[in-house]
Amino acid sequence: MYREVVTDVFFDLDHTLWDFEKNSALTFEKIFEDHGIDLELEFFLKEYRPVNLEFWKLYRENKIEKGALRYQRLRKVFDRVNYAVEDTVINSLAHAYIEHLSTYGHLLPYTREILDYLKPRYKMHIITNGFEEVQTKKLYNAGISGYFDQIINSEMAGVKKPNPIIFQLALARTMVLPQHAVMVGDNLEADILGARAMGLHTIHLNVHGDPLHKHGEIIHHLSEIKSFL
Repeated sequence: MYREVVTDVFFDLDHTLWDFEKNSALTFEKIFEDHGIDLELEFFLKEYRPVNLEFWKLYRENKIEKGALRYQRLRKVFDRVNYAVEDTVINSLAHAYIEHLSTYGHLLPYTREILDYLKPRYKMHIITNGFEEVQTKKLYNAGISGYFDQIINSEMAGVKKPNPIIFQLALARTMVLPQHAVMVGDNLEADILGARAMGLHTIHLNVHGDPLHKHGEIIHHLSEIKSFL
């Protein structure tokens, strides 16, 4: 249990609190209709989900820029499903996706319950690799921005998780020692190993079916946080 030593809880946002898959699906449903894309949504998403994770890994590793990420993930998926789309349409879709994604506010199960449980007990913050112009809107439109004292994003830090600099910035801005902080996130590499390397405690929300490991506690639903905090 961490409750005896922890004063501050850092959360990742996408796939941890904010239901990325559901909100993303709703966004694609809208922009496909707006752009006349006649493609069965679930067929597209089945290909898009792993491709998106692949390109985000490249982005974390500084092997691809933001603009290229937004374009290439769509281009690769449309090519995979053999649906002809011109580059101008791809660019329009990429822009519309970012514009509309943050307007949806679905949260993962137990998000509000666990935030209500933690709020009187701990200071809470966000550390995210997401784009600054999108993440703040996500928190606001989901109605959870008021739970968090500090929002640290990778564009602000100049690096992405798991780079230690973003965790150093988060600790400095919150004025907390790593041994008194816990990181809760879904990504083993970015959230858990990154935080552990800086001396933070960790709780891995294993929503991607990662193998069992010993890099801190593992949960499968946010409600399980009560066992540790």
